[in-house]
Amino acid sequence: MPIPEFSLREAYGDASEKQTERYAALKEAFTQKFGRAPDFFSRAPGRVNIIGEHIDYHGYGVLPMSISPDIVCAIAVNHDKPVLRLSNIQDADYKDFTTAVDGVVIEGVDWHNYFLCGWKGIVEHCQLSTPCGMDVMLDGCVPRSSGLSSSSALVCCAAMSTARANCQQIEQVVIADVCAKCERYIGTMGGGMDQSICFLAEVGKAKLIEFNPLKATAITLPDSVSFVISNSLTEINKAAPSSQFNVRVVEGRAASQILAKNHGLEWRSFKKLKQVQDALGKSFDEMLELVKAEIQPGLYTRQQLQEKLEVSEEELLSVMLSPQTETVKSFNVYNRALHVFSEAQRVVKAAELQGNPDAAQAFGQLMTSSHQSCSELYKCSSVELDELTAICRNAGALGSRLTGAGWGGCAVSAVPSDKVDSFMAQVKQNYYAKLPERMARIDTALFATRPGSGAAYITV
Repeated sequence: MPIPEFSLREAYGDASEKQTERYAALKEAFTQKFGRAPDFFSRAPGRVNIIGEHIDYHGYGVLPMSISPDIVCAIAVNHDKPVLRLSNIQDADYKDFTTAVDGVVIEGVDWHNYFLCGWKGIVEHCQLSTPCGMDVMLDGCVPRSSGLSSSSALVCCAAMSTARANCQQIEQVVIADVCAKCERYIGTMGGGMDQSICFLAEVGKAKLIEFNPLKATAITLPDSVSFVISNSLTEINKAAPSSQFNVRVVEGRAASQILAKNHGLEWRSFKKLKQVQDALGKSFDEMLELVKAEIQPGLYTRQQLQEKLEVSEEELLSVMLSPQTETVKSFNVYNRALHVFSEAQRVVKAAELQGNPDAAQAFGQLMTSSHQSCSELYKCSSVELDELTAICRNAGALGSRLTGAGWGGCAVSAVPSDKVDSFMAQVKQNYYAKLPERMARIDTALFATRPGSGAAYITV
């Protein structure tokens, strides 16, 4: 299906009245900035991953849903002047940027580079030899570096805006794949979850997102449960060179290649742990036993990886490492593989709970187990997230876990719907009220949400 066109009511439901004011303010700011009204609006939502952390780029399915915070772009096409003029309504925090369409360079992690990733992805996919100029003003309310996919939402919004400005109609599944790939221009080695749920989200449903080929299955969540997002208010930039995020990609790749070599497979062709599991025809429990038997606990040095795979340092660089990780000296392959296989198994179990009368309690237990694995095996939590999830569980959550890249950002908690108010009051008191700087951001840091709609062009 192509990207839909929604009214404000279709996109935002009961919140459409407030959004009417927001879009009017964006239109007015755009007109003052560029001297004309926008031709159209594009909207891409953030997302929360309910379960399935750090496994999409290892080939496994995940269970996210879209949320109400989003990125909105007002766009005017400029056929006479091949220039991109990018502006942000929050201009005090985000500087304007201008570039000729034939001189686009993606360099650094400033906000405009994420827009340029989406723009470049569409230009290359559609083979646009002379892409049109565009005037763009962005309004975003997804907290940055929070684990709610603000950067991917911006890339997706840029891509769909570029497609429409250049009269290109692209299927949702196709543009999701384009956006997953083009975010790598900025150094993020993600797996496609964020982009897929952005375009394929459905009101009232989570989506089981599977890859190769991309497939989205609607999952009905327990009726008695609401999901509450709580921001730890600590941040990490997952695109930063040699970030822990990119190291985890390589550690999973190392595990896949070691296991493949041990079993006589053409190991150089393996990049993801799911590829190995599929090739061996093993269950999750069997793969966990293989990891324990065949991969050494603790750290592998680069020299040990070379010896294990019987390759030179140059070949190790070419078949396993990435430009973002070529200076990393050691890798915890064992713990990362244990997390991936156990987390992928939890996603399957969560999806199978659909229709189960005891689903709410079981779902919460899976979420809590997921956080423990993220914290202890994948080491992608933080002191603040561990504290926050514990507070959430003590406040009545059935389960609570970090969501997103981790190392900061947000937690998601499954909370009985009739206890949301008391839950939020306790979390506010026990986490946010401890520090004045946390309380100053409470309005956007703590909120309940249900699955929302996906990316769309908005008619106002």
